[in-house]
Amino acid sequence: MSLQRVLRTMDGIPTWLYLMTTFPEDIYTEPTADTDTQANLGPLAPMAGIWIGERGMDVNPKADGPERQAFIEHVELQPIDAQPNGPQLFYGLRYHTRIHKPGEVETFHDQVGYWLWEPATGTVIQTLTIPRGQTAMAVGKAAPDAKRFRLRAERGSTTNGISSNPFLEHAFRTESYEIEVTINDDGSWSYEQETMLVIPDRSEPFAHTDRNTLRRIGEPTPNPTAQAEAAA
Repeated sequence: MSLQRVLRTMDGIPTWLYLMTTFPEDIYTEPTADTDTQANLGPLAPMAGIWIGERGMDVNPKADGPERQAFIEHVELQPIDAQPNGPQLFYGLRYHTRIHKPGEVETFHDQVGYWLWEPATGTVIQTLTIPRGQTAMAVGKAAPDAKRFRLRAERGSTTNGISSNPFLEHAFRTESYEIEVTINDDGSWSYEQETMLVIPDRSEPFAHTDRNTLRRIGEPTPNPTAQAEAAA
């Protein structure tokens, strides 16, 4: 079964039903958060730190057909202080990704955002923004100790949506974005992602894919409240 098919049904359950949550009547009272974000990241915990991936592969659309492009990826994921929305509580990582072609300095792809974990519901969120005028929020479910998890964003959704500038909406309309993360036994982590594009000169949607494996080259910096507690 393709990654797209699996993610569209979220392990056999329609996405809209899988993501439904029962909310409390009290929408104002905030819980007491742990100051140590790294201890509360659930499945995101192994991803904290500074990483490099030297065997990335991107398949993107060109006028004469798909182009396969190798790339090198630098990723920094740093813990942030706990983030409440009334009774809702997220622990997370702020990230920056910079990608370039082998042997080149110029940035091929730049991306910033957050990976968030909600322990109460087992929800994982990735927000992403790229400086081509596009932003998205992908959502999925995972166990706290999951070694593999999948997230999806869909054009038109108000809860896991995609927003693009007018040119991208016209020429390379993004219908969906899906990412599967795997935590490897050697301490590295890998991802496979698929972005479905509708392009005016194509009769079928184009699957723009990326994959890479990241190995740690630096430790994370504790979040501010954890640093303050350690210094007290």
